[in-house]
Amino acid sequence: MRTLPPESTTTRTPAPAPGSARGNGRGKLVAVSDLHVRYTENRDIVEALRPESEDDWLLIAGDVGEYVEDIRWALTLLSSRFATVVWVPGNHELWTPAKDPVQLRGVARYDHLVEICRELGVLTPEDPYPVWEGEGGPVVIAPLFVLYDYTFRPPGTHSKDSALAVAKEAGVVCNDEFLLHPDPYPTRDAWCRDRLKATEAKLAAVPEELPTLLINHFPLVREPTRPLWYPEFALWCGTEATADWPRRFRAAAVVYGHLHIPRLLICDGVPHQEVSLGYPREWQRRSAPPGRPVQILPATTGASA
Repeated sequence: MRTLPPESTTTRTPAPAPGSARGNGRGKLVAVSDLHVRYTENRDIVEALRPESEDDWLLIAGDVGEYVEDIRWALTLLSSRFATVVWVPGNHELWTPAKDPVQLRGVARYDHLVEICRELGVLTPEDPYPVWEGEGGPVVIAPLFVLYDYTFRPPGTHSKDSALAVAKEAGVVCNDEFLLHPDPYPTRDAWCRDRLKATEAKLAAVPEELPTLLINHFPLVREPTRPLWYPEFALWCGTEATADWPRRFRAAAVVYGHLHIPRLLICDGVPHQEVSLGYPREWQRRSAPPGRPVQILPATTGASA
């Protein structure tokens, strides 16, 4: 597996040890998100999830689970089966549930999960970006961790406070407000601003001749949030600051989750693929087999089910 040289990226911690990622790029690049393995039905799906070939890479766009032991279990299993696994955190991984023996909060919790990934050879947003050399490549695989900053606001609101007031009046308040702690940052949007700055610099360092594949738990543009049953929930779904990233950083595709609305959208000429499994009550209503990863490269035509 080729990665961009250290001078082309910025990382806080060392990359996984040589040989911890496998594969020669001849397989497929597939993606899934929102596995929520605390549900027995979803855990069974993950137990049965296997690559089509030993060279397949798996992109996981967040929300594996809320408890550290569940996240470790799933990543251990999947990293033993796929040639390379790339993970980005969702909001649920960053929660600190009262019953989780690991009571780390905020940045400390994220760092702990990154260390687990390092033990398993799973790539994270803190590592040099790997390069997909298979069909459709070379493409720089860019796992991102940018949160949200309450800028996906309801019409007529012009501040975070007014937007949150409208959402509260509508009875829409995300559990993040109680479980996703931004420590040591004062707010989640302050943490988001710091992540945006660091991530933007890392993406800007990618050689201009290489396209990227951007993976983030939250959508990078607002369009995917339009069909939400409760539009106020968009407040917790992204940031306007990333709206130009797919074009600016030459994205061949964007992979995301969070919304539990699996589909393909073309935004400004760039494919945006939502790859979530979701909760049993959601996937049980779909006609497609649950938990089947979405093929990203080589590219296929048509929208996902």
